[in-house]
Amino acid sequence: MNINLFEQEEKVYSISELTGQIKRLLESKFPQITVEGEISNFKRQTSGHIYFTLKDEGAQLNAIIWRSTAANLRTELGDGTKVVAKGSLALYEPSGRYQIIITSIRPVGIGELQIAYEKLKNKLAADGLFDEDHKKEIPKFPKSIGVVTSVTGAAIRDIVSVISRRYPIAELIIYPVAVQGPGAGAEIAAGIEVFNDYNKVDVIIVGRGGGSLEDLWAFNEEVVARAIYSSKVPIISAVGHHVDYTISDFVADLRAPTPSVAGELAVPDQGEIIEDMKSQINSLYYYIDQKITENRKHVTGLLKSYAFNKPVELLRRYQQKIDENINIIETKINHKLELHTQELYSLQKRLTSVNPKSILKRGYCLIEKDKKIITKSDDLFINDDISIIYYDSEKKAKITE
Repeated sequence: MNINLFEQEEKVYSISELTGQIKRLLESKFPQITVEGEISNFKRQTSGHIYFTLKDEGAQLNAIIWRSTAANLRTELGDGTKVVAKGSLALYEPSGRYQIIITSIRPVGIGELQIAYEKLKNKLAADGLFDEDHKKEIPKFPKSIGVVTSVTGAAIRDIVSVISRRYPIAELIIYPVAVQGPGAGAEIAAGIEVFNDYNKVDVIIVGRGGGSLEDLWAFNEEVVARAIYSSKVPIISAVGHHVDYTISDFVADLRAPTPSVAGELAVPDQGEIIEDMKSQINSLYYYIDQKITENRKHVTGLLKSYAFNKPVELLRRYQQKIDENINIIETKINHKLELHTQELYSLQKRLTSVNPKSILKRGYCLIEKDKKIITKSDDLFINDDISIIYYDSEKKAKITE
């Protein structure tokens, strides 16, 4: 007897179908998840997206940060950084691998540091250390620049390179310090104080290259903030990269997003100065040329003028005018002189008429006693000595009766 078993037809999946089902199952199961791991194979694409691998001792997970999220990152990421990342799981069908799409990420341990950072920031803001009216202007043409940083880091190389290229006449004085680790903050503050005591630098650059929040913590210490605030010399803070903000940045007179930019902000560009001088010289040449042209036209006009071509006639005209004025003046003077002569003659006649000597000529005389003229006989007494004054002489006499 032959027994035939009915075999049920087996379901056969295409790879796309299977992957699609796994994708839907995975993404619905883990719509939001937080993982911890170490970054490796970190790569930032020109598109702005970031790709890397999160790993621990036993496994690894591909990770993506889309450009829109990456643009708002406030933490410097790189190989070896331990992070806590939040996002959603997704399956990339072309390669059949699953990955996490990260929406937020922070280094491990950033929570406590961030709290301490915000607490100190609020305290210093309340104390007025961030006030704009306290900030000093950076000099345009510094002769000497002090730099407080590590001599082994990339920051000092960037600063030296930029300043030597842009403004090589500036003197650079470097105060080497530790920029991370225990005691780094105190060293940085001491460097600022030394430059203030030295009193021979026009501006101070304080900073270092990028790193994690822990790496940059020395620039978040209160001792550094107080030293920057107390500095009489203007200070440029140049800590980390564009996304890094430290308390030093808020207290300093000027923040530079990178050490290289700090070099650019500290000194002018000699090339730009030369070009500006050339432009001013050209403007001066143009102004002088314009003035010469205007004056040449003016002189040409004078040469063609009636006055310049008929000088003798013009001179005679003025001479005639002078003669006319002299005649007028002489006439007025003579007239005035005649009036004054007549007035003088009239006064003379009046004076003559009242002159006592004119009366004496007619036979009268004056009697004086003790140099006083006697007008009454009652003023004379027996034996008084008197003077009898005639027109032409004077006689002495004595009263006898």
